Amino acid sequence: MKNFFKSKGFREFLRVLIALAIGLTFGFIITLFVSETPIEAYKSFLLGPLTRLNRIGDWLEDSLTLVLVGLAMCIVFTAGQWYVGAEGQMILGSLVSGVVVLFVPLPPALRITLAFVVAAIVGFLWAVIPAYLKAYLNASELITSLMLNTIAIKAFEYFLKYYIMPEGSRTMTSARVPVELQLPTFIPDLPFLSSIREIWMKQTSVSIIVYIAIAAVIAAYLLLYKTPFGYELRTVGSNKKFARYGGISINRTVLLAMTVSGIFAGIAGTHLTLAIHNRLIVGMSSGMGFEGVNIATLAQLNPLLVPIASLLYGYMRAGAEVMERTTDVSRELVMVIQAVILLLVTAERLMPTIQQRIADRTEENNNNNGKIKGGTNDV
Repeated sequence: MKNFFKSKGFREFLRVLIALAIGLTFGFIITLFVSETPIEAYKSFLLGPLTRLNRIGDWLEDSLTLVLVGLAMCIVFTAGQWYVGAEGQMILGSLVSGVVVLFVPLPPALRITLAFVVAAIVGFLWAVIPAYLKAYLNASELITSLMLNTIAIKAFEYFLKYYIMPEGSRTMTSARVPVELQLPTFIPDLPFLSSIREIWMKQTSVSIIVYIAIAAVIAAYLLLYKTPFGYELRTVGSNKKFARYGGISINRTVLLAMTVSGIFAGIAGTHLTLAIHNRLIVGMSSGMGFEGVNIATLAQLNPLLVPIASLLYGYMRAGAEVMERTTDVSRELVMVIQAVILLLVTAERLMPTIQQRIADRTEENNNNNGKIKGGTNDV
């Protein structure tokens, strides 16, 4: 037991817990100044997602999407790449999934399967552009991926407006996905579960994506820690010079890191189309692709911790929505809390590097002073 409390994993968990406590305390202090009923407002934020079944569903639905985009970010960040293109990959995954289920004449099971496959392929291919520019032209992956996110969003809007939106529609949305083409609930269709299944289906959209997310977590973990490709990713991310000396192709590894991450982001887009919105609408991703960065940071790039980070982050999102609807405090307060937590977690991870640099400079200065004194004594 003593070894457990002294372990690195427990210390990291404790530090994240302290960061969470500080962030929540800071948020409550702000609430005292901006709300006429601060206690009620913060209570709705902390407990609101658990008060109704539909709110629990909202929490889990967001969390499942965040699991997939968080895994995508874990892969590229492990390789040391500041790639933030999951938003564009997810948007295009949503688009092609909608096109498949609305227009491809196949049986429902095959159509849903094809939607997942096509979304994964599109997410993979969309990252080829910034990956190639980074690997072979040394272009900043941060800038190129941000630019491509905008292109993806505008392409989504263009195809939705001119090719998908029904004629005569007053809003820029697609036709609704038929019930038989929506993702089924994760609760099995068994006699003794029939009543629970019926209630759950009426009030939530938590679907079989639960099982897909679990499989994705396992696949990402095995990929990063049990395969030669994962070893290459981790080596390139930690020390490129050592990786190159060991015969690892840096360009190939960078290219594959970004493209493989697109598979998870594309599947997240399918979840948005076939389970959450059940149609194509403008702004359907709600910026979740960028929040994958936060999930990967909170999980410390460990795929097995991504579900925990996603549930925490999704809970704050759900709490923010309840608080905004029921009190006089807007969701921007929760964004402040999230920012404080991430700053504390990130700062904690940066401290060893900063301390090492200070130690190196101190040692260098001491050596220089020693040489000067030695030279003076010789004179």
